[in-house]
Amino acid sequence: MDQGSIDRILKQVSGGEDEIQQLQKALLDYLDENTETDASLVFSRKFYIAQWFRDTTMETEKAIKSQKDEDSSEGTHHAKDVETTGQIMHRAESRKTFLRSIIKTAPSQFSTLKMNSDTVDYEDACLIVRYLASMRPFAQSFDIYLTQ
Repeated sequence: MDQGSIDRILKQVSGGEDEIQQLQKALLDYLDENTETDASLVFSRKFYIAQWFRDTTMETEKAIKSQKDEDSSEGTHHAKDVETTGQIMHRAESRKTFLRSIIKTAPSQFSTLKMNSDTVDYEDACLIVRYLASMRPFAQSFDIYLTQ
């Protein structure tokens, strides 16, 4: 991964969201800008939104399950684990709210929310996709699968 390019994109994308959300917004903006030239990008955009929403839901469910498992197995409650779970829940709700706002926004309204078209080009969009894909659970545990 070219972390320098990721950092450059993050600096160009305005917003107080977390890093992942900023990159998602940049990619969605790029896809929305180029739907006129390639109709398949409409499907890609919808697919990414649905996949990210699903991932966020799965992350939340996993955090709740791990908290319940720890509570039942240990019988004691660790404040640090609760804080971590709370942070995960807050971040997940923030991402879900962001994705819902993108879904509810009509294409004509979305064009007013677009960032500069110079911010993300094709190569940057490919880099963002690779970076976001590397953050998925399967990609993070790929070495484990290969070892087994």
